[in-house]
Amino acid sequence: MPLPTFPALLFGLSGCLVDFGAQAATSDTPDDEHAQLTPGAQNALKALRDQGMPCAWIDELPEALSTPLAAPVNDWMIAAPRPTAGWPQPDACWMALMALNVSQLEGCVLISGDPRLLQSGLNAGLWTIGLASCGPLCGLSPSQWQALNNAEREQRRAQATLKLYSLGVHSVIDHLGELESCLADIALRRSKGEKP
Repeated sequence: MPLPTFPALLFGLSGCLVDFGAQAATSDTPDDEHAQLTPGAQNALKALRDQGMPCAWIDELPEALSTPLAAPVNDWMIAAPRPTAGWPQPDACWMALMALNVSQLEGCVLISGDPRLLQSGLNAGLWTIGLASCGPLCGLSPSQWQALNNAEREQRRAQATLKLYSLGVHSVIDHLGELESCLADIALRRSKGEKP
């Protein structure tokens, strides 16, 4: 089943597409684990590319960190221009949409695990999807996440989910492997006249 169409999708880089746990910001140079795609990212990006959906990634990390982190996604999407105003100002989202030549704001979606970027998306008037387990709110590497028992993972996931919803995001998923059903839900909400 094809994904619903949207004018554009914007993604956070660290803690969303790559860098599970958003730990690259704490190091001088990202290691191989940071530059790995997060769970579900490859299949989601392939489906979006096959459908011709305009996509861009956004990040505030220094270029020396973001460039190697972005290597796994450069074939799938463009990098958004760096704005002069930092998050949570809406400029980063608007500049990314302009770089994609998007003609309308209505229906554009931002996916991220970073609360500041999600606030930027909300300030820009976008639909927002928060990522609970792979972003900075959980803040664990894949190996640290897997070392937790189920109860510990559920507790961290629940805390991150509550923080994301309290921010005002429209949906929360664990990781990009759940993106397709979440986009279908947003498309249904849009068809009923709901606005971000």
